[in-house]
Amino acid sequence: MTDNQEQTRETAISNVETEYLEINSKEAWPILYQHIRNECGNYGYTCNESKKPQNRNLNRYRDVAPYDHTRIVLRRGSCDYINANLIQMDRAHRQYILTQGPLPSTAGHFWLMVWEQNSKAVLMLNKTIEKDQVKCHQYWPLESTPERTMVFSDVGLKIEYISKTESSDYTTRTLRITDLEKTESREILHFHYTTWPDFGVPQSPTAFLRFLADVRQSGVLNQNVGPPVVHCSAGIGRSGTFCLVDTCLVLIEENGLNSVNVRDVLMEMRRSRMGLIQTPDQLRFSYAAIIEGAKQLPSNNVNVDNNEIVTNHYDVVNNISNSSIEEDDEPPPLPPPRGESLQRSMIAELNAGNADELGGPPDKPLPREPSTCTQPSTSPPPVNSTSITNNLHEQNSDGVSAAEAATDGENSFHKASPPSSPDAKSELRQRNRDKKDRLAAQVREMKRRQKEVEEWQKLKRSKSETESSESVHEEAESAI
Repeated sequence: MTDNQEQTRETAISNVETEYLEINSKEAWPILYQHIRNECGNYGYTCNESKKPQNRNLNRYRDVAPYDHTRIVLRRGSCDYINANLIQMDRAHRQYILTQGPLPSTAGHFWLMVWEQNSKAVLMLNKTIEKDQVKCHQYWPLESTPERTMVFSDVGLKIEYISKTESSDYTTRTLRITDLEKTESREILHFHYTTWPDFGVPQSPTAFLRFLADVRQSGVLNQNVGPPVVHCSAGIGRSGTFCLVDTCLVLIEENGLNSVNVRDVLMEMRRSRMGLIQTPDQLRFSYAAIIEGAKQLPSNNVNVDNNEIVTNHYDVVNNISNSSIEEDDEPPPLPPPRGESLQRSMIAELNAGNADELGGPPDKPLPREPSTCTQPSTSPPPVNSTSITNNLHEQNSDGVSAAEAATDGENSFHKASPPSSPDAKSELRQRNRDKKDRLAAQVREMKRRQKEVEEWQKLKRSKSETESSESVHEEAESAI
C-alpha cells in the first residue's frame, strides 16, 4: 500500500468516525432508524406465500414474513415453503440466507434448505431460550443426545454431532448431515454466538469481530460454496446486523471507506428481507463495528488479536449516551413489538408435543404500535430516495402492517371478540391463569432437565479424571 493510499484510508476512517460521533452527539439514532423504516414501509413487495393457510403456522412471528421474490423454495417433499430469504450483495461478492429460528414443525425444512442450498455453515446468533421464552427449537444434536444424532424422517435427513470448540462468546460445532435417500453426507459448521441479547447488541464490537474473523477464516462465506444460513429468532435483527457489518467491511477493503454508505447498504438488504436491524441501538452498533473492523484492514480477516491499542468508540459513545439519558431522565426507545406473535409462536411450539423444548409466557406483553395505518404503496421508490416524511405506513416489526395483523383471519391469536358477560370474563381469566401455570411448570421441568444434563457432564468428566488417576497409580505400582 502506498503512502497516499494509507493517508486516504486514515482520512476516510476519520470522516466516518466524525459522522458516527455527530449522530451520537445529537442522539439521532432513533430518528435515522425511523427514517429507514418509513422508507422501507413504502416497498410494494408481496408476502403472499406466507399468508396461505397451509403456511401460516410455519411462521414463528406473524409480522415477520419472507418476500415472495427472494424466498427460498424447497425442492423436495410436500411443502416448498420456509420463512427464509436469499440476500445477494453482488458488489461485495456475498450472499446470505436469513431465516427464523426453526420451530419443531420446521426443523426438518431448515436442514433440507441447508442441504439443497449446499450451505457449509449455520450461523446462530441467539439462545434457544431467552428470558424464559422459547426463541428457537433445539434443532441440532448435542453431545448428550442419545447416539448424538437426530433424524428428520419428513425430509429424509440425519444430523450427527461430531465435535465442538468453545470460546468465551461463541461455540463452534462440527455436524454431519446425511441424505438418507442417496446416502450422501457432508460436514456442516455450526457457529453459535451465545452472548448477544434479543433486541440488543454485544457489549462491544471486539468479541463480535473475533466471531466474524472465525467465520471468515473457515471459508464458509466464500463464493465457491453455498450461502451460509444466518438466523436469530426472527431472522431480521441480530441476523441483519451480522450481514450488514460483514458486507460493509468487504466493500471497505475492496473500495475504501469513502465508497460505503452504511444506510444505503442496509436499504439494499431490506429489499430482500423485511425489517433487517430491529432497533436504533443495533444500527449504532453496526456503525461502530464497521469502524473498528476497518481499522484492522487491509487483512481480509478481521484481526482483533493484534497488540495495537484501538479506541473502542462504541463504548465511549455508550457512556456519553447513557449519561445524557440520565440527565434528561428519558428512557431509551422501545424495541419493535412482537408480543402477540411471540405468544402465538410459543403456543404453536408447545402444541407440537415436542418434549425436548418447552417454554413459558413473557412476563408481560411487549408494547404494540398503533394499528391506525394504510396499506403500503404498490410501487417501491428509487433506492436513492431521500424523502423523510412522517406517514401512516408504519408497520408492525417492519413486517405485515398492524392493521393486517389485527385482521389476520382464523389464525389470529386474538381472533375472538372480548367476552361481555361477567361469567365469560371470569372463565377467560381462569383459563389464562391455568395456561400460565401450565407453561410455568413446563419451564421448570425444562430447566430441571438442563440441570440434569449439566450434572451428567460433570460426572462424566469427574469419572474420566478418576480413571486417569487410577491408571497412573497402577503404572507406578507396577514400576515399583
